Amino acid sequence: MRSLHRARLAPVGALLLLLLLIFTVFAAQIAPYDPNLVQVINRLRPPVWMDGGSLAHPLGTDSVGHDLLSRVIYGARISMIVGVSSVLLSGVLGTVLGLIAGYWRGWPDAIIMRLGEIQLAFPLILLAIAVLAVLGPGVNNLILVLGTYGWVIYARVVRAQTLSWREKEFVEAARCMGASSTRIMLRHILPNVYASLIVIASFAMANNVLAEASLSFLGLGAPPSVPSWGAMLAGARDYLQDAWWLATFPGVALMLTILSINVVGDWLRDYLDPRLRI
Repeated sequence: MRSLHRARLAPVGALLLLLLLIFTVFAAQIAPYDPNLVQVINRLRPPVWMDGGSLAHPLGTDSVGHDLLSRVIYGARISMIVGVSSVLLSGVLGTVLGLIAGYWRGWPDAIIMRLGEIQLAFPLILLAIAVLAVLGPGVNNLILVLGTYGWVIYARVVRAQTLSWREKEFVEAARCMGASSTRIMLRHILPNVYASLIVIASFAMANNVLAEASLSFLGLGAPPSVPSWGAMLAGARDYLQDAWWLATFPGVALMLTILSINVVGDWLRDYLDPRLRI
């Protein structure tokens, strides 16, 4: 906590992430309206500080009368769920494959690394569009695509560190005492690489949140009944001149989310690196 307090922007980023977490868990209690409530009579209401604005809709309404504040709050839920779930999936998959490749080497290492190189040849958005066009849009399919795509970076980093740690004296001692390969990987090697995994996960989460917004903007993310910042930006394209708030507030929310994740991830990188703490 002292390290976080001494950092310049990390406390602000951590506070924003805490706010997003609160929105994710308590969106139904915080949002003033149902995000899908249609009030055509109140369509395209401006924010409260503009002429025609109302305290009932502080950030205004969209083209069919949805309360914009409620949809921005509920949009945080989709971004956080997709970001955290996809990072967990790719992190677990990549860590397991990286441990296997680095510890066993030989043909498991060659197969896993070649598969990773093949996957890296395809851009994320292009591959996601192709897969989601087959599987269909949806939150679960989106998490599956982002999670299975992001395992390569974890596997490469874990493999590189495993190749180094497997030659250390304490690993040789554990092997001589009869410890199994699984125990050595999980109890002796994995605890020494978790710091790198945390840093990778923090930046990967920001990338996945942006990817979710991009795919939702293209209509391949969350279904229309689920509020998403990317889908809100897509719906605001035809009203950029007459109703600027429709694109501004979801865009600002998305920008602050990615910025806060990157700032906290940068602080974690410095804090978990002993060379930078000396």
